[in-house]
Order: sequence, then structure tokens, then C-alpha cells
Amino acid sequence: MRLNQIPADPGGGGGAAGGQPDLASSPAENRAAANAIQLTVEPGTRAAGAWADDETGTAVKAFGAMDGHGWLTSGAVQKAHKTWSDQVQNLMNRLSGDKAALRGANTILMGTDTGAGAGVRKVSVLDTYSPQPQH
Repeated sequence: MRLNQIPADPGGGGGAAGGQPDLASSPAENRAAANAIQLTVEPGTRAAGAWADDETGTAVKAFGAMDGHGWLTSGAVQKAHKTWSDQVQNLMNRLSGDKAALRGANTILMGTDTGAGAGVRKVSVLDTYSPQPQH
């Protein structure tokens, strides 16, 4: 493969209509996104996971061994239940990480801005140079 020119859309996609990037990066937008995760997405995900957990547990019991006899389906449902539980936990961990990243982004960006500002404001050697008076 050979590239002879820059692509018409050098951004790799993800832009909104009109070619503007779809990136929310103000402190207020980051806070709002983190709060939405905390107040809506996490509780909803936790509730859905708990509901599925209860329903699957009921199904495992219904198909389980009674008087030494049970359905083979019980073991399969139990295995699927374990996988589901792991996936819900992974999603909750991911949401928690995303929430922390959104809240920490302002601190990281502010530190970068402060560092860049300090570098720009350094006193130049020329600023401190004072010529010797000539006699």
C-alpha cells in the first residue's frame, strides 16, 4: 500500500456534522458526564445485574436436582450465570474508572497548563544581563 496524499478527513472519524470534533472537555461537561455515570448509569447497571442475578438463581434452582434427579440445563445456566456476573462486575469497574478519569481530567489538564505556563514565564538569561559601565 502506498499513500500519495493526505486523506480528505485526517481525523479518523468521530467528528460531528460539519467536521467539528465531538469532544466534551470543559470542566463543567466532564463533571456532568461523571455525575451522569454516578447517578444514572451505575445504579441502573447495578439494578439490572441484580435483577438478572435473582432471575438466573431462580432458574438454576428450578432446573436443579430434586430427589437425585435434575436437568443438565441447570449446570449450563449456572455457568452462564457466572459469566454474566463477571461481565456485570467488569462493566461496573469500567464505569468507575471512566468516572474517575472524567473527574481527574481537569486536574491533569490544569497541571499541564501550569507546567507549560511556568516554562514560558522563565526568566531569560538576557533579562538578567546588565552591561558593565564603560570607563
